[in-house]
Amino acid sequence: MNEKLLTKRRYKDGDREHLPWQEEIFDADHTYKCPTYVHRTPPCQGSCPSGEDIRGWLNIVRGIEKPPEGVEWQKYAFERVVEANPFPAIMGRVCPAPCEDGCNRNEVDDRVGINSVEQFIGDYALEHGLKLHPAGEDTGKKVAIIGSGPAGLACAYQLRRMGHACTIFEEHEELGGMMRYGIPGYRTPREVLDGEIQRILDLGVEVRNNTKIGVDVSLEDLRNEFDAVYLGLGAQSGTALPVPGGDASNCISGIAFLEAFNDGRLKHSAKKVLVIGGGDTAMDVAAVARRLGHITNVREDDRPEYVVLGHTAHDVASVAKREGAEVTIVYRRPVDKMPAAKMEIEHVTQEGVQIMASLAPVEVILDENGRATALRVVEVDWASGKMEIIEGSERDIECDLIVAAIGQKCNFTGMEDLDNGWGLIDADPFYRVKEEKDMFVGGDVLKPHLLTTAIGHASVAAEGIDKFLKGEEPSRRPKVDSHHFSLLSKLRETDLAPTEYDHVQQTGTDTADFAIHNYEDRSFAEIVPADELFLGYFSYDARRLRGESDVNAENVLGFFGERIKGLSPEQAREEADRCMSCGMCFECDTCVIYCPQDAIFRVKKSEATMGRYVDTDYGKCIGCHICEDVCPSGYIKMGLGE
Repeated sequence: MNEKLLTKRRYKDGDREHLPWQEEIFDADHTYKCPTYVHRTPPCQGSCPSGEDIRGWLNIVRGIEKPPEGVEWQKYAFERVVEANPFPAIMGRVCPAPCEDGCNRNEVDDRVGINSVEQFIGDYALEHGLKLHPAGEDTGKKVAIIGSGPAGLACAYQLRRMGHACTIFEEHEELGGMMRYGIPGYRTPREVLDGEIQRILDLGVEVRNNTKIGVDVSLEDLRNEFDAVYLGLGAQSGTALPVPGGDASNCISGIAFLEAFNDGRLKHSAKKVLVIGGGDTAMDVAAVARRLGHITNVREDDRPEYVVLGHTAHDVASVAKREGAEVTIVYRRPVDKMPAAKMEIEHVTQEGVQIMASLAPVEVILDENGRATALRVVEVDWASGKMEIIEGSERDIECDLIVAAIGQKCNFTGMEDLDNGWGLIDADPFYRVKEEKDMFVGGDVLKPHLLTTAIGHASVAAEGIDKFLKGEEPSRRPKVDSHHFSLLSKLRETDLAPTEYDHVQQTGTDTADFAIHNYEDRSFAEIVPADELFLGYFSYDARRLRGESDVNAENVLGFFGERIKGLSPEQAREEADRCMSCGMCFECDTCVIYCPQDAIFRVKKSEATMGRYVDTDYGKCIGCHICEDVCPSGYIKMGLGE
């Protein structure tokens, strides 16, 4: 946290440059422009791949946006979160939070702990048995969903809300996709994952487990049985290490390693493990390998690679004999260029994992039996912006197991025509499979990325499927494609909706009750930047950090509990209160206090709601711009009169 950031002035000594001519319109102390109230998207939401109304549910938690009478704020916040994301308890734990990177509060002291508040909301919902938004009225249409990862489950949720019947086809015994098989179970606790999945199934989603499309059922038969198909196939096949010897039996993929662990088959690893890669999968593999440790006297059948490949499974009794493992991550770029979440890098380092950066694999060194005994690497330099090999820097790193976490692709067995040549599927901007009107797609099979990205794909695809089932062409997607706050919906919720317009020409409509006055919604097109906020309003306020279990290099062996602990209700409200509500009024009264003409006033309590807290008497306003200058959230723009 940098306290030097706290000096924030709108204008500074020596500022003499005039504004652009279209804005340099003052005549003495007044202009013809008057304030209007402009709703724009905050950068947290603009950075969220699933498009959550983050500012909205933070304002609910902090007590600014009030729930309907008789509804607890926790429940109301949950309902706002799950408009976009039906997995708040999981995402609050494992999402690397690009929303926090975009947070404007970074310009003041430190980001808002969005993930920690989301986890609080998700955990509360599970503890109190809260339900998702109900299914819509039955449309008579049926959609097949291939895959039960975040993309498939989120799509089923959104489609059920629209009233369409959904059947999920899953090749595994259990649902969850990468949430279950690709992330260690101690990071996605099974009771949490199962609870969030069950809420979706409770909406009336049919499931067919142990069914692989293309093998057990043909894709063509599926298309004949259902009105539309959604492909949430995931990318659950790892990429082999592309160097000589990379196909050795004890060179395995990170995806396969984690699946074997999450299946319960892999109980111990190897003595010296090398993990290749710098993403979140690499961090998870390294963390699991440190927890599993190794067995000194291991039978041939118990070697971890045979377990990972499905040839055998470890005996639980052998766990008592395991010892610690030496785990090293090898990455070809510098540490600060690792795509993994910073917190995950810090955690594995604390747990005794060594990170060797700026090293490129050259060759896997094999013994007489064809097993890897070392990885030959070469030092590389990135100073020029591209990788340059440092001559004479080759060396060997000893190992018993190499795990490559360097890429993913989909298994297209039986559906080879969908493969774009890179192990993925091509789609249009509506996530419709190219040249296939009844097939839509989302998640890692488009491009391996975050869980939240797959959830965002599902929302867009569900809208496209809905239009297809109605015989409509998908409409153009908005520039800022998110689940936005709707003032009209809020007015309806609070019994303040505009009256019906009789479509008879009228005058004096500035006071008519059939329209929303003095408000403009630009949230679908604009993200409010930090330089349009009055940052001087906000004082230093340290982030409320989640607690952590004391896990270190000495005690990590056999530790499979949750590392991160959730916030208390008080901490969650305090952390949410750090939100600057970018692009939306948070009822601070600053504009009312500083208006020299008393032109800005609070709306009557009986007529006020979120986004309708203040109004302007334009008979008094002289367009001095002071309200715009002092608005902390950038909600006021001088535009009326143009």
